[in-house]
Amino acid sequence: MGTDAIRTTDAGEAAAERRREQRGWYFYDWACSVYSTSVLTVFLGPYLTSVAEDAADADGYIHPLGIPVRAGSFFAYSVSLSVIVAVLVMPLVGAAADRTGRKKPLLAAAAYTGAAATTGLFFLDGHRYLLGGALLIVANAAMSVGMMLYNSYLPQIAGPEERDAVSARGWAFGYAAGSLVLVVNLVLYTAHDSFGLSEGMAVRICLASAGLWWGAFTLVPLRRLHDRRMPQKEATAPGFRQLAATVRDMRRHPLTLSFLLAYLVYNDGIQTVISQASVYGSEELGLGQSTLIGAVLLVQVLAVAGALGMGRLARVYGAKRTILGSLAAWTLTLAAGYFLPAGAPVWFFVLASGIGLVLGGSQALSRSLFSHLVPPGKEAEYFSAYEMSDRGMSWLGPLLFGITYQLTGSYRDAIISLVIFFVLGFCLLARVPVRQAISDAGNPVPEKI
Repeated sequence: MGTDAIRTTDAGEAAAERRREQRGWYFYDWACSVYSTSVLTVFLGPYLTSVAEDAADADGYIHPLGIPVRAGSFFAYSVSLSVIVAVLVMPLVGAAADRTGRKKPLLAAAAYTGAAATTGLFFLDGHRYLLGGALLIVANAAMSVGMMLYNSYLPQIAGPEERDAVSARGWAFGYAAGSLVLVVNLVLYTAHDSFGLSEGMAVRICLASAGLWWGAFTLVPLRRLHDRRMPQKEATAPGFRQLAATVRDMRRHPLTLSFLLAYLVYNDGIQTVISQASVYGSEELGLGQSTLIGAVLLVQVLAVAGALGMGRLARVYGAKRTILGSLAAWTLTLAAGYFLPAGAPVWFFVLASGIGLVLGGSQALSRSLFSHLVPPGKEAEYFSAYEMSDRGMSWLGPLLFGITYQLTGSYRDAIISLVIFFVLGFCLLARVPVRQAISDAGNPVPEKI
């Protein structure tokens, strides 16, 4: 066999192995997205809030560690604390992964820590709100660390020309899994009497099943992904020193930092709406769990269509203008949500439709726009800081939501307070000259941006 034939065979085998890794990579999104959808977005907020309310005193307060907290704010505070824990852990895990090149054992540790904590939510009943808060903090922090490691595989398993497609397929796998399991959850929850289950037991089974799903399907990427040991000369500085070095390098590209700040502000609002919408629907609007599950399922389906539609709009009007339009739509949606009548599921579904149509697109276009602002050769470094900075800001929204409810006792006031993130994010993004930012980063400027 000639040299050219051998090279062709080797290239074909390498391409086949790369595709095999990519298929394995997709399955981690399939595994962990059920936690985000079923646990964090749908079931845990209302259920943990009800457990905390059952344990509250006559004034509606619980006292974790002796601190007076409104029962209705406990879930939001727990989400905020979990993000702070994640931000403290992510730089340490990221530095260890970069130094050793052994991402897979760290991914396994994060995944199974999160899966075990999620499965443990089966024991959340009675007055055990502290157990629920602790398990939420562990699971949510582990989810963040696992996603950081998962995302860092993308440059290794996909070339620049195929990275967008591979990333999109992973995202689609996650939404597909979330939708599938939500349908099963809806059947179990609505027909719990037929299965001989109480409503609380049905919810606990749904929570625990997300952990079992997470753990079971994580086996697929762990079998297919490969570790790549980094040469010692390329190893990063430990923990926060590497993050600090990346931030110092970013200061040489102030327009990139300006975009990143705008994204962190409005994305914090997006993440808070996702995590607190079910609490608002159940506690303020008096909607049943079946309605909430159906609304989230609608969001999952429309998010895919919305992302594709906004992608087409971006080709005509540019990514920046399309994102700005989505932020205006987010603001109008929250304003409409403030005036929603209680006990009116139809209007809640209309609101969910509005969220779904802008959810996927605003995040997907933000990531693609940021990729143009990254200096060549620094993609992994900048996206690592992007992930950690993202998590670092996303505790402010839940904290504002919780404080607003703490002070006013109104979930309507709490939900409308989040408008500030979209208005401020809009103003910050509008001021970024993205064409100049792309040119300053050393990248070619697309015709439409």
